Amino acid sequence: MLRRLDKIRFRGQRRDEFLDLAESPNTSDTECSEEVMMKSRASARETEELREVEAEQQSDAQAGPGSFSAALQDDPRTDLNEVKGHLEIALLEKHFLQEELRKLRDESNVDSLKQELEKERCRRMELEQKINEALRSRLEDSPSQTHRAPPPPPPAGGGTGTDKQKDTVSDSFLKWLYERFGVYIEDFRFQPEETTVEAEEPLSAKRLTENMRRLKRGFRPITNFMRNLSALSSWYSAYTSAIAFIVYMYAAWHGWVIPMFLFFAILRLSLNYLIAKGWRIQWSIVPDVSEPVEPSKEDLTVSEKFQLVLDVAQKAQNLFGRMANILEKIKNLFMWVQPELTQKLYIGLWLGFISSCLLPYKLLGFFIGVYAGIKFFIIDFIFKSCPKLRQRFDTPYIIWTNLPTDLQLKERSNTTTLSRRVPAVASRGGVAAAAPLGVSRDEDGGRYYSTKRGAFHEVFNLPESERPLSVCENGWRCCLINRDRKTPTDYIRNGVLYVTENYLCFESSSSRSSSSKRNKVIKLLDITDIQKYKVLSVLPGSGMGISVATPSTQKPMVFGAMMHRDEAFEAIYTQHTKIVAMVTATSQET
Repeated sequence: MLRRLDKIRFRGQRRDEFLDLAESPNTSDTECSEEVMMKSRASARETEELREVEAEQQSDAQAGPGSFSAALQDDPRTDLNEVKGHLEIALLEKHFLQEELRKLRDESNVDSLKQELEKERCRRMELEQKINEALRSRLEDSPSQTHRAPPPPPPAGGGTGTDKQKDTVSDSFLKWLYERFGVYIEDFRFQPEETTVEAEEPLSAKRLTENMRRLKRGFRPITNFMRNLSALSSWYSAYTSAIAFIVYMYAAWHGWVIPMFLFFAILRLSLNYLIAKGWRIQWSIVPDVSEPVEPSKEDLTVSEKFQLVLDVAQKAQNLFGRMANILEKIKNLFMWVQPELTQKLYIGLWLGFISSCLLPYKLLGFFIGVYAGIKFFIIDFIFKSCPKLRQRFDTPYIIWTNLPTDLQLKERSNTTTLSRRVPAVASRGGVAAAAPLGVSRDEDGGRYYSTKRGAFHEVFNLPESERPLSVCENGWRCCLINRDRKTPTDYIRNGVLYVTENYLCFESSSSRSSSSKRNKVIKLLDITDIQKYKVLSVLPGSGMGISVATPSTQKPMVFGAMMHRDEAFEAIYTQHTKIVAMVTATSQET
């Protein structure tokens, strides 16, 4: 029985007989055939062993069931646990052999893939070599065809040796040319342009202030140059301007204006080179004003950072506004928005064109140079000293100042539409009777004033002569904070603030057309104190409110949340000062 188990245990190939794929050498076809023969012999041995096992099983079956138990009892080494151990070993060997077989199959697939990859690489290298050879042959043939005449027919005698030598010399020469200048020829290959998208940086207060400082530093040389030119034109330094005028006119008289400017550019670059090397050279007609050193903005509170962002945003807004005005004026000049101004430019261009066609360039340059010198050094100085002459005779200044921007054109269109509506209403029959609700007429008959609730003087129960000033025709939107009141409905009211010649009027948004209880009218003479006010001290800046104190209120009334607070404060304060001065003057006279 034990012998039968040993046969079952070691029926297949042993574990140590399996060769590892990494250690086994690559087999040839003959070795594969030998392995097949060995496998056939091993299969024959297995069939013989199986037959012996079957014969023994038949003999055991004939002997009866007691023979197996008797054999187990006779042999002291036999035990049931030993049989179980042999069976477990056989199962483990079977599992191990299956794993080894699977690994061998996988490794054989990897090897095949590697072999295919190597074949593809070899093919690619061969194709690259063929392409390079074809390109070289084309480059060699093209110059030989263009620059070399066709060779004469070979003589009847034996001239093939000399022809071969000539061909080899020409081929070597062309090869040398390609190796020498082929790199430069490759640079003229057309390639598609690569588009790169720059990543946008997120909004940062620190980066915003830094960019504004960089922009200011970048514009500093240009502003300094323009300031020096203005100082030369206005004769800030009489000696410097006189020397510059004499030198320029001498160069213009002899036709050396362009060489003079080129010489000055070379001189400026030379000075910049010496400054870069560490020399201290400062030459300026106008003395440089040292800018105050700004404190470090690293340890700032939240409110200070917010205020810093507001300041930078205001500077950027003003800068962009000035640039937009310049560009819009240039556009409107060329688009005939103001025909009388563009007509002057049109005539000047025609005169320049005709003179350039008729006059020689030397004479034309002489006239332009002399006129530019006299205009810059003498005429501009007279115009700057006498503004009235400039407003009447300085044509470039008149054209530039009278050119409108798009914003001014929009305002003009709005006023023209309003002026067209008013005469239409007046022609229907009486201004006072035919005017719609909310429209009142000025005494001179040229303007109408209204509020959302009706005519201005009717809403506030004022005389018809009282009308909003020109700075607040539409009013300032704000909220009235009456700190004497305790209820929330009376404490804060939203509305519009107006200022007239004698009154300060607040129209509440919640007031009805038939009632004016919630509106507020304050006589300017009754105001005892007026000043700018900050409602919330936590917010940065100087606030957005105006406090007005009167004898009838215990606490000053505050007009808060006003966008144009500074403009409103200046208008109210100026009108209040004017009225108080007039009253004091009349009282002193009496």
